Amino acid sequence: MRFGKTLRQSVYAPWADKYIDYAKLKGILREDRFDDEDEPWTEDDENRFCDEIFNVQLEKVAQFQAEKVDDLRRRVDSAFEKLKELPAAPDAAAAAEEGQPKRPAVDPGQLKELEGELDTITNEIKELQKYSNLNYTGFLKIVKKHDRKRGDRYKIRPMMMLSLSRRPFNSEQAYRPLLNKLSLMYFAIRQQLEEPGSADGYGYPVDPDSQPEMHNGERYTAHKFWVHPDNLLEVKTYILRRLPALVYSEQSANEVDGQQDPTITSLYFDNPRFDLYLNKVERKTEASSVRLRWYGQLSSRPDIFLEQKLVHDNGSSEERKFVIKEKYVKPFLDGEYGMEKSVQKMERTGRTADDVAAFKSTADAIRDFVRANKLEPLLRANYKRTAFQKPGDDRVRISIDTDIAFIREDTLDRARPCRDPKSWHRADIDDGNMTYPFGNINQSEVSRFPYAVLEVKLREDGRGKRPSWVEDLMGSHLVHPCPRFSKFVHGTACLFEDYVNRLPFWLSDLDTDIRRDPQVAFEEEESRRAQRAENEQVVGSLLGTRVGSGGGGGGGGGGFGSYKPSRSSPVAKSYLADRAAADASLARTPSKSAADFARRRRSSAATAAGHADETGEPSTARGGRPERQQPPDEQESRRGLNYGTLSSVFPSFSSLSKYARAKQAREGARRGSLASSSSTSSSGGGRPSSLPPGVVEPTEWIKNAGPLQIEPKVWLANERTFLRWQHVCVLLGGLAVSLYTAAAARGNALARAVGAALLAVAVFAGAWSYWVVVRRRNMIVQRSGKDFDFLFGPLVVSFALAVALVVNFVLAYRRAFEEGVLGDGGGRPVMGANESVGGEMGELRI
Repeated sequence: MRFGKTLRQSVYAPWADKYIDYAKLKGILREDRFDDEDEPWTEDDENRFCDEIFNVQLEKVAQFQAEKVDDLRRRVDSAFEKLKELPAAPDAAAAAEEGQPKRPAVDPGQLKELEGELDTITNEIKELQKYSNLNYTGFLKIVKKHDRKRGDRYKIRPMMMLSLSRRPFNSEQAYRPLLNKLSLMYFAIRQQLEEPGSADGYGYPVDPDSQPEMHNGERYTAHKFWVHPDNLLEVKTYILRRLPALVYSEQSANEVDGQQDPTITSLYFDNPRFDLYLNKVERKTEASSVRLRWYGQLSSRPDIFLEQKLVHDNGSSEERKFVIKEKYVKPFLDGEYGMEKSVQKMERTGRTADDVAAFKSTADAIRDFVRANKLEPLLRANYKRTAFQKPGDDRVRISIDTDIAFIREDTLDRARPCRDPKSWHRADIDDGNMTYPFGNINQSEVSRFPYAVLEVKLREDGRGKRPSWVEDLMGSHLVHPCPRFSKFVHGTACLFEDYVNRLPFWLSDLDTDIRRDPQVAFEEEESRRAQRAENEQVVGSLLGTRVGSGGGGGGGGGGFGSYKPSRSSPVAKSYLADRAAADASLARTPSKSAADFARRRRSSAATAAGHADETGEPSTARGGRPERQQPPDEQESRRGLNYGTLSSVFPSFSSLSKYARAKQAREGARRGSLASSSSTSSSGGGRPSSLPPGVVEPTEWIKNAGPLQIEPKVWLANERTFLRWQHVCVLLGGLAVSLYTAAAARGNALARAVGAALLAVAVFAGAWSYWVVVRRRNMIVQRSGKDFDFLFGPLVVSFALAVALVVNFVLAYRRAFEEGVLGDGGGRPVMGANESVGGEMGELRI
């Protein structure tokens, strides 16, 4: 269908004269005339067209949209004032003590009337969004016609994209405050008319910036953002401090290297009329999408998932999917195969009847949907995904998609199809194992997305609370919010612009710089949170309860009135740079700066502890990093001592020198005394942070969960140490036996005693070596993190040998002195000493 016909059919009657005059612009372009080849396109024609489209049509649409937004804002504020005038409910605890009803008797008629007014405003907002989207598409369509037919000298599409980006009439950011306030008012009214939480099972207002989803019976909200390449590394490191990177299990894809981010290919389906695309752009109820998805290269025969995403009337979505082999994809899409072999395999392996019935129902539903809508592969999306999630904890799931490329997979042009009509995928890409940036195919069939896509999925807990660090990330300058972004919609809009008559609102943002000043973004987010907290306080006072969707407070919400402005931007500064600067200043002025440094650290630690008390988990993005083992003062002083040393780079080096640790302890005590002299009230350092709600200390560490895998060299090193000790034992034993035997022959009791003592030391060395080898073997098997150093045995042996040497020297010296060797006045040479020591006391020399 041509866009002119779509525009005429979609006009909202009360605003008919406010739409773009598409027919007039086509007339100026002489689009419908076929005899104008001899009539040149002059400078006057170009000026007339540009003046009409930029100064008349664009200004008319932008002005009308701005006026309607202001009018809607006034009406929403008026409705909000009416809601505030309703009698407020008493506090729930006070009402229970005084025997008062929990909720006041508000006239249901007033609430119904107010709800009807909100419905009218909501419907008008929907019509305004359709109006903006239709005009936005019209402007892009007409400038494309101009550049294609009259753009020999002038290309005005870049100018139009820039003008559209400066006028937010097609951006959802203009509707965000209105939708937030409407959501709160709807929540308050329905809580009064119905039992709390009976509408959707959750006692908190819905966030219009999120998209609810259902997975395995759990409710999630998805938030989507764009990330500029300059900010991508900072975003990843910010997330890695809180969530570990999730390593995908690619055994099904036969991938050897599981440490790299997997490449994901999604093959989206639609029909030549682009019905699924239009349903998603227009946000119609029961909008669905179908895709094939696999990991890695198709030539490695991975598992292929056939998925259908359903969007329900209430805005929530769910997925149906099952695994299908490559050879069955084409027969299944053609209706010739109904997954009978998979069903038979499930029955043979003992799967329950309910599982088999659910699988058959899912396969039949997707096959019928594909056949009924005449769907076929249309678009390929290829990207790399980095996922972050705690093992066994799906409350917060984050994914970052990079290297995103969209490729045409259609057969719309029967003369030159992009894909073989007899195949379900492009063989030139999959057989050739092509990867990003796909430079070997026609570049008109490829569209590369310039940013990374960040998606945050939060599992709802019935209170709408969000972790504070997630709130800080979503409101920071590092990300650009794009709530309704869809790869399917974006790829179709970019590659099939001539086939569709509706375009998504975010296209104009691609031609702008999405990076923002950190301080400006921080101030905007703080203002938004403060306004939302104020609105929630009004609604909470009406209901007599606390209302919070996680975004009302500075620390993640949780109740009205809990908002506290932050002192600085949460992720705007570098922690490493701050620490280096603080330590550098400490080194320049040790006496005064040490106390100031400790005092500032205690202040920031106390602020972080305050956030932890409010949100139930440590605030790591606002003033510090969580430390669970030591008080904040001791942690920061140790950080200051270790920064710039070898132990700060290699922590294991800190255990090599007892002297170094003793010196650090003395310096820490000295700095602690300096700090305590300036601030004695906070010398305790504050309370250690507790674990977040719902997190328990594990009984078994993850590192101990898998099978024991020890390299042979570890066992050989342990046995080699045992053999060295046995060598020392044999030497000491042989020396002791020789000394004892010689002393017994000469009747020297002291020499026999020394020999017996050395023999005992040899026995001790043998027993000690056996104990050490067994002890270290058990520590290896148990994956112990303790030190493998056992100093008692070497100290005993060394002390015994030192005593033997001293005794030998003393006795030899005394014998020589008694025989007069040193006191002979005749000057006789000192030879008797050697003879005496060698003859009688030589047994003691070791």
